Amino acid sequence: MRALVIDDSRAMRRIVSGILEGLGYETQQAGHGREGLDVLDGGWLPELVCVDWNMPVMDGLQFVSAVRANPAYRQLTIMMVTSESEHTQIVRALAAGAHEYMIKPFTADAFRDKLALLGLLPQEVAL
Repeated sequence: MRALVIDDSRAMRRIVSGILEGLGYETQQAGHGREGLDVLDGGWLPELVCVDWNMPVMDGLQFVSAVRANPAYRQLTIMMVTSESEHTQIVRALAAGAHEYMIKPFTADAFRDKLALLGLLPQEVAL
């Protein structure tokens, strides 16, 4: 399985990618939403995209909207991974087309639980 991790923090990209790789994912990283779209436009299509909200160039909400506007990317599962914890922000992200919402800071177990909820745990991990 593949995952794209989009966050302007290199440390956070490493943390999220490390968790996902530990669960069996192949990951790619991007520093903002525009870079994330470039990865997708280049033909690397993941099953999961983990995207931060607050980033330069293109923020997470703009990324979600752009992905949802493109029929070629409608199958992508998107999880916001962000420090935005207000209920209205969560509602906005889900309304824009995100499937799940993870609030920073989080644990590896909480991340795994979200993936299980989405049906995106690799088979060998789910057993």
